[in-house]
Amino acid sequence: MSRLTKNQKRVVSMVEPGKQYKLSEAVKLLKEISFTKFDATVEIAVRLGVDPRKANQMVRGVVTLPHGTGKTTKVLVLCTPDKESEALESGADYVGLDEYVEKIKGGWTDVDIIICTPSVMAKVGALGKILGPRGLMPNPKTGTVTMDVGKAVQEVKAGKIDFRVDKTGIVHSGIGKLSFDDVKIVENAREFIDMIIKLKPQAAKGTYIKSIYLASTMSLGLAIDPKSVSEKN
Repeated sequence: MSRLTKNQKRVVSMVEPGKQYKLSEAVKLLKEISFTKFDATVEIAVRLGVDPRKANQMVRGVVTLPHGTGKTTKVLVLCTPDKESEALESGADYVGLDEYVEKIKGGWTDVDIIICTPSVMAKVGALGKILGPRGLMPNPKTGTVTMDVGKAVQEVKAGKIDFRVDKTGIVHSGIGKLSFDDVKIVENAREFIDMIIKLKPQAAKGTYIKSIYLASTMSLGLAIDPKSVSEKN
């Protein structure tokens, strides 16, 4: 059996087993128990009382975090030539169509978000088996299939994220960096959870928000008291 390091022992002594922390308390404690040498991502996991196998209980949406994710998002815009300058001026990292379609067919997926115009969906749709499993397939419901590519790129760069419940009923996402001020992390978390609550399926019965956990890269997860999310302190 492996022995705990000094830092691990300290973390175990600081986290109270079985306790549900207030959101603001958890953010403060999270910074005290994280020992990575890089700026760790703050991650949130929300377990929902839904059955994702049923179409009428699927939870999927987009949210723009008020303080962004702290991550540099690489955006590819697939469009016709008349939209290329708009995409580039808005901050897209890669813009084009046929050359990128061929690159993706060859296995290239070094981007975080793909945005396209409706007119090119026939070509993009053929990439479904590659993009789908990686969560990169453009979708009108998430605003990534649009004629307003400039606005879409700006929103993504500003902190707009796409999320969906997984097969175990959990919605998981990064909501900032550990270097963010406590207040910014709290406000990002509230915005994320508020959006999940707004998307509650009518078919969902019983307790909707079953649990909330906050963690940073390689840290312990801290249980959050769901009631504290709406508290303004």
